[in-house]
Amino acid sequence: MAYDLITMGRIGVDLYPLQTGVPLPQVTSFGKFLGGSASNVAVAAARLGRRTAVITRTGDDPFGDYLHEALKGFGVDDRWVTPVPGLPTPVTFCEVFPPDDFPLYFYRQPKAPDLEIDAHELDLDAIREARAFWVTGTGLSEEPSRTATLAALAHRAKAGPTVFDLDWRPMFWTDPEAARPFYEEALRHTTVAVGNLDEVEVATGEREPHAAARALLDAGVELAVVKQGPKGVLAVNSAGESAEVPPLPVNVLNGLGAGDAFGGSLVHGLLAGWDLEKTMRHANAAGAIVASRLECSSAMPAPGEIEAAVTAGAVR
Repeated sequence: MAYDLITMGRIGVDLYPLQTGVPLPQVTSFGKFLGGSASNVAVAAARLGRRTAVITRTGDDPFGDYLHEALKGFGVDDRWVTPVPGLPTPVTFCEVFPPDDFPLYFYRQPKAPDLEIDAHELDLDAIREARAFWVTGTGLSEEPSRTATLAALAHRAKAGPTVFDLDWRPMFWTDPEAARPFYEEALRHTTVAVGNLDEVEVATGEREPHAAARALLDAGVELAVVKQGPKGVLAVNSAGESAEVPPLPVNVLNGLGAGDAFGGSLVHGLLAGWDLEKTMRHANAAGAIVASRLECSSAMPAPGEIEAAVTAGAVR
């Protein structure tokens, strides 16, 4: 039986302070959570009833064991999560200064295991058969993950929704200026591109949302989703349809993870055959709900929570 969604990319342990408004030197307690954008998207879609799996790699260490346990606990298949001897499982710290300041500190040295995904080890048939497939820009930042990501996209050949999360993290690139050609190649193999204003600018050179959306469509995708921050989200497809949806009012506790909740709900809407505006409204609501909570993976909302937020027009 094919998966509803296979994601490919980052995984790690998020260590989030249990005190808000406190800088890291003064924090005294942390919560431990599954993290990494591709993994969180798989969790978000699983919470919505989708059969999901993630392709990634961890260290051969206790944190790696924890991530396997966490994925299975969330209902995400971990069969393609493999250890890399000699590399530690990544850890990410953040500071929480609501409503809009959440500095991240990535510990992915000497190299993150999820960048050791090898094309020769991929189950390409499963990738092609999945109803939806999701990759990230970070997966293009180093070899062998770059070749593996592009090989997976090429083999899938747009067989169903194929999502490129532009996921721009300049600190993961040796030469950030070299990113665009790899982004352009990935876009040729994808049907959906998702990114904020910084990310669409890296991918296309355009920052104005409508111009960026047109550039993404010209690059080969069928649906361009541009996150505009306080202005909400713009979605434009190749059929000429568009939807521009404002954000839901919410008391933000931690904005990290909201984009991954958005992504899981986006895939859910695409697979359900919803129209563009409904898909965006539900994805926006999913993201807003997670922004109202401290954690990421374990904060992913259930369908009823999203429906309630959409109906109320706010996160209560």
